[in-house]
Amino acid sequence: MKKATLRLTLLILILSVTNLSAQKIGLDTFGKGIFNSVSKDSTWSMKFGLRMQYLTTIGLNADDHNQFDFDGSNFQTDTKVRRYRLKFDGFVLSPKLKYKIELGMSNNDTGSANEYTKLGPKLILDAVIKWNFYKNLELWAGQTKLPGNRERVISSANMQLVDRSLLNKEFNLDRDMGFQLRNHHTIGKQFLIREVFAITQGEGRNITTGNVGGQQYTSRIEVLPFGAFTGKGDYTGGDLKREKHPKLSIGATYNHNDRASRQRGSQGSVIELIDDSGSPEDHVFAMTDINTSFVDFMYKHKGYSAMGEFAYRNADDPKLGNKPVKVGKGYNLAVGYLFNNNYEIAARYTQIDYKGIANTTEQYTVGVSKYIVGHSLKIQTDVSYTTLDKTSEGLLYRLQFEVHF
Repeated sequence: MKKATLRLTLLILILSVTNLSAQKIGLDTFGKGIFNSVSKDSTWSMKFGLRMQYLTTIGLNADDHNQFDFDGSNFQTDTKVRRYRLKFDGFVLSPKLKYKIELGMSNNDTGSANEYTKLGPKLILDAVIKWNFYKNLELWAGQTKLPGNRERVISSANMQLVDRSLLNKEFNLDRDMGFQLRNHHTIGKQFLIREVFAITQGEGRNITTGNVGGQQYTSRIEVLPFGAFTGKGDYTGGDLKREKHPKLSIGATYNHNDRASRQRGSQGSVIELIDDSGSPEDHVFAMTDINTSFVDFMYKHKGYSAMGEFAYRNADDPKLGNKPVKVGKGYNLAVGYLFNNNYEIAARYTQIDYKGIANTTEQYTVGVSKYIVGHSLKIQTDVSYTTLDKTSEGLLYRLQFEVHF
């Protein structure tokens, strides 16, 4: 696996350098790509970039009396390359026909090989074509993020805290293969509305075998009453653009996964039927319809920012099979302030309530970020305190360095 990844990286770099002499090259600003190239006849373009996140975590569990023993033996530490990704985007034949490719090279990105990926790692994050075929209408085809909760759609390179919340971990729709139809229009001078509808496979990214049940259908609408954010700021963490006037985006998403076979729709463990002996039957999937809804918002003004989310999931038969469907609800609220020296303080509260699996989980997170070159070069650190039914689950400290070429 390591040799294959190294060979792929070297091949991409060699091909990129080989093509430089034949193209019009223009180096962009930091974080906007290592190079941008356009063919001599302007029939295609390519921007190539890469990014890396280096993460260190220190965990401390509480004892039976809900107390912390700060003895060195009670700390759990972990240091790793959290994300390492290669990114390509551009147009083909016309600027109205765009593409995006993103490959994940770290262990966390690729995940474990299994029978549903033909025993191959999940290298491909995004491989999607975007066709602007009429006015503001765009048709997307391929594998990419679904229009789910706002926090998930925000790139992991542009987060306000070290990582996303527990709500995102438990409820997000992530990526899938299929088609998306997108549109936006303005009412009056600045009242902006966006609509997205997606029909996808319903099994998650890179799944090539074991496709069972039906498709999943996702609809999302967003309302921006004060117009578009500067630099697509409604999908970046923190108010790095320091909006001069208040900006607000309110979004709602509904997802229906027809006869889903995983604990969280297209995510999580596969649900298998159980025979009379109490053992899962061999490759016999349990299936049930799963519905997931989100309501979220993003607000920014003069360095202040606030983002909130509500998630809800239900299923026709949540107790079907050997693993119950995770049904319930979650809340998430994050606020922050960016100082003039580009330090930001932020805080987040998350609550998860699952039915029949676990009781109420709450997490409190406080973090500090230093933006050296915006989100492209930054250092972030945060501390999280988690409770399960008011009983401490421990402390988690994280320190992360991000570089994005």
